[in-house]
Amino acid sequence: MIKTLINAWKVPDLRKKLLFTGLMLAIFQLGCVISVPGIKSDAIAQLMGIGAGATQAGQASIFNFLNIIGGGALENASIFAMSITPYVTASIIIQLLTVAIPALERLAKEGQEGRKIIEKWTRYSTVILAFIQASGIYVGLVNSSLVSNPGFMSFATIVISLTAGTAFLMWIGEQISDKGVGNGISMIIFTGIVTRVPSMIQQFIVAVQGGTMSWLIGVVIVAAVLIVFALVVLMNDAERRIPVQYAKRVVGRKMYGGQSTHIPFKVAMAGVIPIIFASSLMAFPSTIAQLFGGAKQGSWLEGFLKFIGPTSWFYALLYFILIIFFTFFYTAMMYNPIEMSNNIKANGGFIPGIRPGRPTSEYISRVMNRVTVMGSIFIAFIAVLPMLASKTNVSIGFSGTSLLILVGVALETYRQLESQLMMRHYKGFLE
Repeated sequence: MIKTLINAWKVPDLRKKLLFTGLMLAIFQLGCVISVPGIKSDAIAQLMGIGAGATQAGQASIFNFLNIIGGGALENASIFAMSITPYVTASIIIQLLTVAIPALERLAKEGQEGRKIIEKWTRYSTVILAFIQASGIYVGLVNSSLVSNPGFMSFATIVISLTAGTAFLMWIGEQISDKGVGNGISMIIFTGIVTRVPSMIQQFIVAVQGGTMSWLIGVVIVAAVLIVFALVVLMNDAERRIPVQYAKRVVGRKMYGGQSTHIPFKVAMAGVIPIIFASSLMAFPSTIAQLFGGAKQGSWLEGFLKFIGPTSWFYALLYFILIIFFTFFYTAMMYNPIEMSNNIKANGGFIPGIRPGRPTSEYISRVMNRVTVMGSIFIAFIAVLPMLASKTNVSIGFSGTSLLILVGVALETYRQLESQLMMRHYKGFLE
């Protein structure tokens, strides 16, 4: 990857794209330290469960997840505190509605013009969701006494600042996608996670040097992290290919078809979306409790939040099951074996050894279910693994979502640079 970056830097066009991408990401990092007026940023860590007086409910809340994805922006009470998560949520909702609503499905199949309309609706949905999420954060801040002067002006200042910050990040992401390298939204999330890595490493070193963790356990954890990274890279590229043969046909004087191709099914086809769904659902009770003042000490609500807290085995087990469920749910929503079978048949294709029509759709469905089982178990294992590692009394602050995003974005950007270099250095047949 380093060699690819060096070669890309030598190409003037790619150098401009890399510099533009770096500039946009630098603006993102600058915005992460610009605080929103009216918020007590020195005490906001308590709300997220990462400071003194933090509760288990705080550790499970959605605020801690926003802080990791945003590179510590929420911890600093900055204008980018909500990061790009409203855009991700809006994109997932529009994507699911595209499958469920026929009008949106037809619009998605209209090509570039249809995609532009869907992207416009995604932007509008992002602003609406960002406003709602910012309002919820404001209520949580007020209930935790983290707002200097609660009132309408404070509400307007904080909510508008947070919403505008998310809208500006969305614009930065689109600019990176158009004029830079990689997917802009993914690059912003990637940068937010990477900026947290040095503090995590420092925390780990301090724990080992201070005697909180033995050297032997430290070496085992480092080896385990390297192995998990290798497994994620391997499974991210793993796929099951179904061969498809297209029959020859004569149209006029020309012969078409006769080639062999395949349908690729990625093992981790759902990516991090099941983890996002499951983590949001698991964080819902504690987040609601925080927004309305938190649980009183000794009450049944405090006991319930501890029972479903991230330190309990019940939380890990339910989290594991929910990820598997949402993986199957998302895969069933996005892939239709009957439609795939009809498309193959309409184009004169067939799967060797399988009759066209219903047998083909049943075969595709069977293969897809088997691949989904392997992928869902792997994703769930990666998501639960940091919870098991937390038993070493060291807060890693790293989640399965972060790990999958890091690997996925890095590989995607690497492939895009490789394709750009190949396109610019390809000499063709004339030479």
